[in-house]
Amino acid sequence: MASCPVFQSPSRASGGPGMNPDEPEQSRYVLGTPLRVTTYSDFIARCKRLCAGPESHAVDFSNTQIVTMRRSDPAFRAITAGYEYFIPDGMPLIWCLNLQGAKLRDRVYGPTFMRRCMLASPDPYKHYFLGGSENCVTRLKDFFVRQDPAIQIVGMRNGYFKPEQDQEIIDEINQLSPDFIWVGLGTPKQQEWIHRNQAKIKRGVVFAVGFAFDVNAGTKKDAPLWMQKLGLTWVFRLLSEPLRLGPRYLRYNSSFLFYLLWDGIRGCAFKKPGGSV
Repeated sequence: MASCPVFQSPSRASGGPGMNPDEPEQSRYVLGTPLRVTTYSDFIARCKRLCAGPESHAVDFSNTQIVTMRRSDPAFRAITAGYEYFIPDGMPLIWCLNLQGAKLRDRVYGPTFMRRCMLASPDPYKHYFLGGSENCVTRLKDFFVRQDPAIQIVGMRNGYFKPEQDQEIIDEINQLSPDFIWVGLGTPKQQEWIHRNQAKIKRGVVFAVGFAFDVNAGTKKDAPLWMQKLGLTWVFRLLSEPLRLGPRYLRYNSSFLFYLLWDGIRGCAFKKPGGSV
């Protein structure tokens, strides 16, 4: 029987190498990705502690596409290897975690987390938006200011920029010194941007949240709660944007199921990957 895949684990993944050895193990693996076992309130509290320090921290809200890409694409796995936290954003991942005894009642969905975190982090916390169209980020800012005028959105920039403008954006972020940097560029563009630039960001928590910008700005509709609970958000989004999302969902949903079955047969679907750290 073929051996399980071997690849480098994230160097700073929660509960893994590089983290506080006194912190208990709080991640479980699905297809080689360490997914944080957490809740909205617990992770918001953790992010507030993280932003108090003098470093930057990278967080990915991971669905089955992200996990599948990390399993199958060495280049994508490399650009996400420095992330500290992979947060289970999709219900199929929650089901996989619960099979391992996680006992989670809900996912930590990127759009909902962004909304809850920002509403729980008014002044003196500071926020920065990067991504979406100009209309999207403007509506996003207006939405949160209407929710609570005490929320400090110190800067924002749409997602239509070139790589050579990265340094200009980083300089602005470092000058404004936000606690939370919300990146909504879509996968894999947002992961690539964070990979290129996180080391240059002096402090704060950098979130790859993608669809959260459109949902909270009201530029795109989200699935009804009952569909979300049943793991059918992808069906709602597919019906909303069939031409754009159809090929993506066909590829990654089927690949996720294939790898889950194939790695499961070999006993390594839920195991920590081997190899060097």
